[in-house]
Amino acid sequence: MAGTGDFFAAALAFPTALFSFALVVVVGYWLLMLIGGLGFDALHGGHGVGHHLGAGHAGGQVGPVGHVGHGAGGHGVGGSVAHGTSVGHGGHGGHPGGHHGGVLDALGLGGVPATVAVSLLVALAWFVSLAGTVLTSGAPARGGVFAVALVASWAGTRVLVRPLRRLFPEDRPITRGDFVGRVCVIRTGRVTADFGQAEVTAEDGSTATVQVRTPDAEPGLTAGRTALIYDYDADHEHFLVAPFDPSPPGL
Repeated sequence: MAGTGDFFAAALAFPTALFSFALVVVVGYWLLMLIGGLGFDALHGGHGVGHHLGAGHAGGQVGPVGHVGHGAGGHGVGGSVAHGTSVGHGGHGGHPGGHHGGVLDALGLGGVPATVAVSLLVALAWFVSLAGTVLTSGAPARGGVFAVALVASWAGTRVLVRPLRRLFPEDRPITRGDFVGRVCVIRTGRVTADFGQAEVTAEDGSTATVQVRTPDAEPGLTAGRTALIYDYDADHEHFLVAPFDPSPPGL
């Protein structure tokens, strides 16, 4: 009983008490995750349902490609597809609310969900501070224990997240270049130099409806026909297409 009393005394003494309360929160969070059966989707801020999307252009224009969302149905570019998914402006600065945070990246702790990195930081800081509290006494020494616990937890977490990063690979965002060179299916009655939409399938199997144009106003580019995306016009934000027959020669 004396040992148990000493343990709780150390756990509730400065500086361990600061990390003890944080550890209770961390343990409670993981218990709720386990009991609630939320699984790893919650770690990614809902990424198990779909990639985060940028805000698309109104009226169906294709902006610089960010993420194309994965949904139960199709995917959208410019807001003109099933479920209203869109490809929006901006490149890609990481998964919002997911793997990376500015502070964690600056500390070298990026590449894993923030909940994992913070949990490791708290657990290591608590353990080091508990050991230091047992071995020291007096305010100056305990202040040193607090500083050591912070540095040790950061260093230890940085070492631990390196192998863990392989368990949480970051998805590469789909860009405009991923569509160039791919075959699409015309979805409007015709394609002209000023009008047209087509459905294209990305490498991951997701589909998107994109704005397409043909400078030569090919009469054969009508609904249901296939075309080849050969370029992207960044100024007018549409893809350029040409007639294409995917059937092998002789068929």
